[in-house]
Amino acid sequence: MSSLAPHMEAFLREHLVRHRGASQHTCDSYAYSFQALFEFAAQKLNVAPCALRLEQLDAALISRFLEHLETSRGNGAPTRNIRLAAIRSFFRFIQHREAGALEQVRRVLAIPFKKTDSRLVA
Repeated sequence: MSSLAPHMEAFLREHLVRHRGASQHTCDSYAYSFQALFEFAAQKLNVAPCALRLEQLDAALISRFLEHLETSRGNGAPTRNIRLAAIRSFFRFIQHREAGALEQVRRVLAIPFKKTDSRLVA
């Protein structure tokens, strides 16, 4: 089983900033998305957030998290899609680091975005 912390640190501190040129606001948004996901996962799996393993973040858990955002927290589809974009970006990063997680990555990347209304420009 693979610890989640080294992957998350490399993703947030190196990959986003150095390789993708993400702004500080984007990094903060992604970090907040993962904080919410880890709190949700820790509660559902009855473990401490620091004890979460990569294998525990499967597509079913992530789908329940996204549903939780909309039902329990009252977030709309755009916010849900922002959180999903962060998660998908992380799993695209993971597919190059953990060969054993390719099936898990494929399932997570298959989670669809929700359709939202586009704002009209005045």
